[in-house]
Amino acid sequence: TLPDYMVPAAYVRLDAMPLTPNGKLDRDALPAPDGAAYASRGHVPPQGPVEETLAAIWQDLLNIQQVGRNDNFFELGGHSLMAIQIVARMQREGLQCDIRTLFEAPTLAGLAATVRTDLDEAIAPNLIPEGCTRITPDMLPLIDLSQAQIDTIAAQVPGGDANIQDIYPLGPLQEGVLFHHLMGGEGDVYLVSAMLAFDSRNRLQGFLDALATVIARHDILRTGFVWEGLDQPAQVVWRKAPLQVEEVELNTQDGAAAQQLQQRFDPQHYRIDLGKAPLLRLFIARDEDNDRWLARLLHHHLVMDHTAIKILIGEVLAHLAGDVSQLQPPIPFRRFVAQARLGVDTAEHEAFFRTMLGDVVEPTAPFGLTNVHLDGVGLDEVQLTLEPDLAAQLRQAARSLKVSAASLFHLAWAMVLARSSGRQDVVFGTVLFGRMHGGAEADRGLGMFMNTLPLRVTLDGGVAESAERVQAALAALLRHEHAPLSLAQRCSGVAAPAPLFSSLLNYRHGHETEAGERPGQNGIEMLGGKERTNYPLVLSVDDLGERFMLKAQVPDPVGAERICRFVITALTQLVETLQQDPQAPVNALDVLPEDERRAVLGDFNETAASYSSDALIHELFEV
Repeated sequence: TLPDYMVPAAYVRLDAMPLTPNGKLDRDALPAPDGAAYASRGHVPPQGPVEETLAAIWQDLLNIQQVGRNDNFFELGGHSLMAIQIVARMQREGLQCDIRTLFEAPTLAGLAATVRTDLDEAIAPNLIPEGCTRITPDMLPLIDLSQAQIDTIAAQVPGGDANIQDIYPLGPLQEGVLFHHLMGGEGDVYLVSAMLAFDSRNRLQGFLDALATVIARHDILRTGFVWEGLDQPAQVVWRKAPLQVEEVELNTQDGAAAQQLQQRFDPQHYRIDLGKAPLLRLFIARDEDNDRWLARLLHHHLVMDHTAIKILIGEVLAHLAGDVSQLQPPIPFRRFVAQARLGVDTAEHEAFFRTMLGDVVEPTAPFGLTNVHLDGVGLDEVQLTLEPDLAAQLRQAARSLKVSAASLFHLAWAMVLARSSGRQDVVFGTVLFGRMHGGAEADRGLGMFMNTLPLRVTLDGGVAESAERVQAALAALLRHEHAPLSLAQRCSGVAAPAPLFSSLLNYRHGHETEAGERPGQNGIEMLGGKERTNYPLVLSVDDLGERFMLKAQVPDPVGAERICRFVITALTQLVETLQQDPQAPVNALDVLPEDERRAVLGDFNETAASYSSDALIHELFEV
């Protein structure tokens, strides 16, 4: 008999252990467990049409042959991004549930018990007809605007009312991004850049044509933002928003063409007009030295999050390959905005965050970093991959505890923040997909769905218990993924203008093909890109299915590689403790790598010095 957390998640039968020529276990030759290898409680067939439908969805997405009503989503290999896909598939089948349920009751039967078969809450349709030349307040069900305010908006759109497809308010994170844009100075930390190279002008033109077609497909890519003279900011969808391309002449005497283009349109000192759609800009130039064309692409985070960027690139590549027949109809971003407004009400958001943060009276400021209005200048950045053994052990530990790997990374990050801020009770921002309650098919929609919200972790229990509490806290936070960050911060005891937190964890799922640069077509090369936030301490974790990649962005004096080493040490400590003594207190674990611990405790305290034994005491001080 074993405690629940020690029961292995998977069993693989072998005739013999594979060995290296030296007679040691050859770990690389061990076969990966398939669906039949994972621990189960005895197969009990799904009961009723709801469980049978859910089982079919799980089998398809988890790529396993059989799912029973007592099987656990996380034990079968599920994770948070797959949870979005499952809920989206359920919605297509007419089944509705709260995404949080999948984390709190992750068995097939538990999830089925919460399912409703009613349709999504009614979302008011767009009432502006094609060819409309005069928009009135009754045509805008998602936002309250006077006729004078509508006329003010129309005056800023080329073509006036006739070129306006829709007007509605901002999503939760869009509000925060716009705030930081308005607070910013010369540059814009939320302006994302990328550099591409093309082997010919024709190849470049094909890319521009494909991108223009994608812009015409998606409403969020034809959206501009207006705030002056309005009670609340509004996003305005244009019917036609041509891609803005500027050809730049470069002088070969001024250095490498790519470097010139990058410096001239660097988001650290360059901004774009948020009122003019699309919020994408392309600057192209001939690179004479390398016989190619370059394109500097800038897009604003107001209209695309990380998932949306991948979708956009996929559609552009599909157009270039002539394979557009497989593209599904676009998802209007207005659906997400409406869904967010129809979801949890403000009072429930406030009650939740007051319970979580009401007694927090001081910021969590690791390394004393408190400025959360940075412009991305002076940041050190590093990216590295976890060792395969550690990655495998993390996944095994997560399955054994019936939590997601993301929960262990959140716990490790909390450990690092606790040691670097001198606190056991820490608060940091976590990036939520924002697509959990975004309505049907939100998993494939373009737009800014993400949201950043505070997570509080108190390191006062055992390691296993702490991991489970982090999982529960993340699950509870999902219900409030559309709450504005400003609301959450107001519910804390931290007095403005001090920030509630100054660090961020962005855990995102991907695939092995995304570990490097996105592969393009023949003749197109991605030369790199940059993405920044206003927070001084940011850790991004890319879960690539088998591997994990860490990317840290921190001020130069702190050191990005140093932060990653702290996180790796914390993860290693968590894995070893979960294997040996899961009840050990989590605040007893270390985050300092051995060499830094030796430097702090030994090298820095090395006080031995030679001195003359004949000198008087005051003479020693004089020397």
